[in-house]
Amino acid sequence: MTTTATRPAPSTRRHHVVGLASAFGIGMLVAVQSRLNGELGGILGDGIPAALISFGSGLLILLVAAAVVPPVRRGLVKVWRTIRRPMRGYGGLRWWQCLGGLAGAFLVATQSITVSVIGVAVFLVAGVAGQAISSLVVDRLGFGPAGPQPLTAVRIVGALIALLAVGLAVSEQLSHPDGLMLAILPALAGVGTAVQQAINGRVARAASSDAYGAVAAGVVNFLVGFVALLIVFAVDLSLRGAPRHLPSEPWLYLGGACGVIFISAAAAVVRVVGVFVLGLGTIAGQLIASLFVDIFLPVADKPITTPVVAGTLLALVAVVVAAVPNLRHAA
Repeated sequence: MTTTATRPAPSTRRHHVVGLASAFGIGMLVAVQSRLNGELGGILGDGIPAALISFGSGLLILLVAAAVVPPVRRGLVKVWRTIRRPMRGYGGLRWWQCLGGLAGAFLVATQSITVSVIGVAVFLVAGVAGQAISSLVVDRLGFGPAGPQPLTAVRIVGALIALLAVGLAVSEQLSHPDGLMLAILPALAGVGTAVQQAINGRVARAASSDAYGAVAAGVVNFLVGFVALLIVFAVDLSLRGAPRHLPSEPWLYLGGACGVIFISAAAAVVRVVGVFVLGLGTIAGQLIASLFVDIFLPVADKPITTPVVAGTLLALVAVVVAAVPNLRHAA
C-alpha cells in the first residue's frame, strides 16, 4: 500500500505527457498563424487590419460554437456568475482575470509597430525572454489555476536554456539590430503572454472542468482581444487610411481558426503542466514549425543553417529539463 501511495498515478502521468505534447502543438500552430497573418498583413499593407480579421474570424467561430453547444453557453454563464460572486482563494475569479485577450491584442499591435524596425529575430528573442522570465514569476505568484508553484533551480535552468536556444537559432540574423530600445515592447508582450495563459486557465476552470470550459475561455479571450483591436484599428484608420483590397486566397483567413484551437488548448493544458512548461513547450513548437516551414515551404532563398538546427534541439532540451520534475512528481 505504501508503494502505490508514493508512486505517481499512471493516469496523471499520462495527462502530463499529453499536456506537454499539446504544448508543442500549440507552439506549432502559433508559428502557422504568424505565417498566415504575416502574409495577410503584407498584402493589406498594414498588420493591424490583418490582426483584426484574425481575431474577428476566430470570435465568429467561437460564437457559433457557443450558440450550438449548450455546455459552452453554460460555461459562459458560470464565468459571469463567478465574477459577480467571487470566492476567496484560488477558486475565485475577478473581472480583471477575464482580460487575457488584451495581451494577444497588444502582441499583434506591438509586432506591427516594431518588427519593421528591429526585425523578426530581435522581436522573437525579446518576446521569448519576457515570456520565459514572466512565466516563472506568474507560476510563483499563483496567477494560474494550479496556484503558486515553487521557484526551483531546475525551472531557472530551463528558462536560461530556452533563452540560449532562441538566441542561438536567430544568431545569424542579429548582425544589424537597429532600434534595440524598441525591443522593450515585445519583451512586455512576452510578459503579457505568460499572464494571458495563466488567467485564461482560471477562466476555463471557472467555466467547467472539461474541454467546454477551455472553449468558453476562448470566447472571453477573443471577445476582449477583438474589442481592443477594433479600437486600435479605428485609430490606425484615422492616421494611415484604409488598407489595400482583401486578397482572394481563402487560406489566408485561417489564422483565426488556428488561434481558436491554440488559445482554447492552452487554457486547458495550463491546468495540467503549468504556465512555465506550457511556455517552454510553445517556444520549442514554434522553433520546430519554423524549421519545417523553412525546409518545405521556404519564403526566402535562405538555407537551413547549423545554428537554427542547434537552437531547435537546445529548446527541446530546455523543455525536457523543466518538464521532468512535473512528470516525476505527478500525483
